[in-house]
Amino acid sequence: MKTLQIVHEDSRLIVVDKPAGQLVIPGRGKAQGEPLVDLIASHIGGKAFVVHRIDRETSGLVVFAKDAAIHKALNDLWEKKKVRKVYLGRVKGPLDQPEGLLDYPLKTFGSGRMGVSPGGKPSQTRFKTLQLQGGEALLEIEPLTGRRHQIRVHLYHIGHPILGDPLYGQERPVGGYPRLMLHSYQLELPLDDGPLKLSAEPPADFKIP
Repeated sequence: MKTLQIVHEDSRLIVVDKPAGQLVIPGRGKAQGEPLVDLIASHIGGKAFVVHRIDRETSGLVVFAKDAAIHKALNDLWEKKKVRKVYLGRVKGPLDQPEGLLDYPLKTFGSGRMGVSPGGKPSQTRFKTLQLQGGEALLEIEPLTGRRHQIRVHLYHIGHPILGDPLYGQERPVGGYPRLMLHSYQLELPLDDGPLKLSAEPPADFKIP
């Protein structure tokens, strides 16, 4: 069993730092390793309720509820866009503007890939450049909506795909990186008894070589 990287745990919820390459929930097809939800259930000795998901290729913070009541309360926070989510991403850069808002509707296509489309659902992503090194940029990224692959597709659409992306890019993986350079870095949850602010530093394999 993999060791859980627990960032926060109390009687209501548990937040862990997921490694890149691990599924949050069981996948389809061939065995792809034990999903995170099963590891959480073993740890707490009962059912773990999935509050939100991040892509298998993405590392970082993931929240699970310990009972149905807090699960509903947390889901409501996500649906009402009251949770602040901040990611770190390394992209091909530099960008034309050091910061900005990407406002492009997204749609699911038959291949399972997402793409920008006038008939898609409204999707917004805020970004800010933190560092430039060579032809790469480190971005702070805040998705204001929660579409599938939203960050990856928005940055690919403007010509700055996430390094290591195996799905969105002219070359795959982008830049030849062995993992997707996207990390769920910070979460702010406005709970009834006060805000819960959490962070997880990116792992060693996220650094520029």
